[in-house]
Amino acid sequence: MALIQIHEADNVAVMLEDIKAGEAIISAGITLVALEDIDKGHKIAIRAIQQGEAVIKYGFPIGHAVEDVKAGNWVHTHNCKTNLGDVLEYEYQPNLLQVPAACNHMTFQGYKRGNGRVGVRNEIWIIPTVSCVNRTAQLLAKWANDEFAGVGSVDGVFEYTHPYGCSQLGDDHETTQRILAALVNHPNAGAVLVLGLGCENNNIAEFKKVLGEVDAKRVKFLVAQEVEDEVVSGQEILKELVAYASKYERSECAAADLVVGLKCGGSDGFSGITGNPLVGAFSDQLVACGGSSILTEVPEMFGAETILMNRAKDKAVFDKIVALINDFKAYFKSYDQPVYENPSPGNKQGGISTLEEKSLGCTQKGGRSIVCDVLHYGQSVSAKGLNLLNGPGNDAVATTALAAAGCQIVLFTTGRGTPLGTAVPTIKVATNGDLFRHKANWMDFDAGQMLAGKSVETVREEFFQFVLAVASGQQTKAEIMGFREIAIFKNGVTL
Repeated sequence: MALIQIHEADNVAVMLEDIKAGEAIISAGITLVALEDIDKGHKIAIRAIQQGEAVIKYGFPIGHAVEDVKAGNWVHTHNCKTNLGDVLEYEYQPNLLQVPAACNHMTFQGYKRGNGRVGVRNEIWIIPTVSCVNRTAQLLAKWANDEFAGVGSVDGVFEYTHPYGCSQLGDDHETTQRILAALVNHPNAGAVLVLGLGCENNNIAEFKKVLGEVDAKRVKFLVAQEVEDEVVSGQEILKELVAYASKYERSECAAADLVVGLKCGGSDGFSGITGNPLVGAFSDQLVACGGSSILTEVPEMFGAETILMNRAKDKAVFDKIVALINDFKAYFKSYDQPVYENPSPGNKQGGISTLEEKSLGCTQKGGRSIVCDVLHYGQSVSAKGLNLLNGPGNDAVATTALAAAGCQIVLFTTGRGTPLGTAVPTIKVATNGDLFRHKANWMDFDAGQMLAGKSVETVREEFFQFVLAVASGQQTKAEIMGFREIAIFKNGVTL
């Protein structure tokens, strides 16, 4: 039976295959007998762990044993509990690692926009200001895709509906406006139709105040209540937008023009061994090339936050990360929720026991690069390098926030699988080969190859080339299936 001990200090290892009680394990210098049935991806104690002693994985505590654990026992939620608590005090202890990544002249074929930004798609987006015109947006997008299929360089016309835009007040209303404005300004959209009703809180006149100055040829507005037939009027506007966007053609762009989002969901015991480190290696190489990556899911930084804090480029960024973590903990407490809640049922079924374990795997998507900036929810990236973004762990909300921050692509690792796709190409990375084969219609890349004998270097190079191919126009599985959704965080507190 095979297992993997991730760090020499670990007192648990991860099973690479199912094992039955009584079966012997001789692997990687470890010899022991399983004392109970243990599923693949779950943890086995490789030495005795006393009650109250730290359970160590990735070289860090992921919790403590609540009972004596023998070598060969299964270690999971029944005998391992979190060490996390409430809001903490932190001290800046810089640990700026030397990242060995090299640029290697990474390029892709993208769309260069007049404002200096670069898109990886040349799409036309219909953005409703309010839910009342969602169906109109859908009808217009369907008509346009039928009417202009194969015309010019336009990659398609897509509507991004949502249930908001009216009956919202204060920060909640402003949050909706910020996210929608960021999507209007996204470089993957060659042209945009902003579609309003007319009487909503987020009416076009008010939305323009948040949106700011735009190119009148690229962004056009339609108020449904002000025209006789909004569908006919919308069709006429879309004809103009298609003509405008068709002038763009792909050309060679440097990797420095890429902004890539880093996200995981439905994790398993292999997420921190295969998929997340693979994405982290890509992030490091992209940063070495002058590009930007953005890591979000703040609650899934709890327990690993000091690793990120000590990689802050300076004390000012450190202070931003402290505020990022503590403000989100305070948000949980404001609703009388524990800040240390265990992972989701699917995560637990995949072998993850505590939030620290999830976080130590999750944060590996950020590689080893210096953290250069922290972004508020709805804020666009401005600093080159690794950024942290304020946002929840919810998959749809987090991926939308990454798109709104300026990411042209999102890398999404998962050990459980999801069909999710957001406004930008969403590359689903399977952390194990079983998932990649079982859900071939969802998954784009198999990081589990690293557990099946393929060299880490080979898998990394294949992954780098795959991401660049997607940036150059290759469609993801979510794009092929038409999964393109946005979700906006609805909360009374500004994140």
